[in-house]
Amino acid sequence: MSLRCWTDRSAVLFDFDGTLADTAADLCAAANALRVEEGLAPLPLAQFRPWVSRGGKAMLDIAFAHRDEAFRGALLPAFLARYEADCARHTRLFDGMEALLRALEAQGTPWGIVTNKPIHLARPVVEALGLSQRCAVLLGGDSLPRKKPDPLQLVTACDGLGIEPSQAIYVGDDLRDVEAAHACDMPCIVAGWGYIPTGQDAADWGGELLLDDPRQLQAALGLERFAAA
Repeated sequence: MSLRCWTDRSAVLFDFDGTLADTAADLCAAANALRVEEGLAPLPLAQFRPWVSRGGKAMLDIAFAHRDEAFRGALLPAFLARYEADCARHTRLFDGMEALLRALEAQGTPWGIVTNKPIHLARPVVEALGLSQRCAVLLGGDSLPRKKPDPLQLVTACDGLGIEPSQAIYVGDDLRDVEAAHACDMPCIVAGWGYIPTGQDAADWGGELLLDDPRQLQAALGLERFAAA
């Protein structure tokens, strides 16, 4: 896919965990609460962080690596319930993201969230961050029959905005984000600041841009003149 003109986009869509918001600490707390119940010491956040974008199952694989898959699978509902009960205590937008969203809004460019996080877990966190009335679209992993890397969520988001997928940009921190975007002819910026799985090199995913810091997005999207808006 050829390099696009980043400054002429009709909308910007974001993955959530590891891209727009740093949710790792609250997810880690839920996993560690289950470890403590099993008589185990909490694990450091750094051990969980690379796997957050892969969901609850991946986090339990880390938290209970010494137990079998059946044991971990049985714990998933308890993990999700723990997280849902206290899902926004430590979660924050990544540094620079609030300024970026304000710049997009000042320019009149709609933005939205397309995540594989179940919608009943995504919605309260988005609300706690004060984004519910600002984002033009919010789709979770169970909002539709298929989720990323299938492009259906991105196509549906664009349909709701009245644009073609090629007119938008997607920003995400996982290979499946790039795959979903490219499957519907949407360029993808890779969020190198996010939860990149251990052993993977995000430079190999084929995104149009790989950025190390969310504050670089303003320049990449040509929004510097709206930075103080």
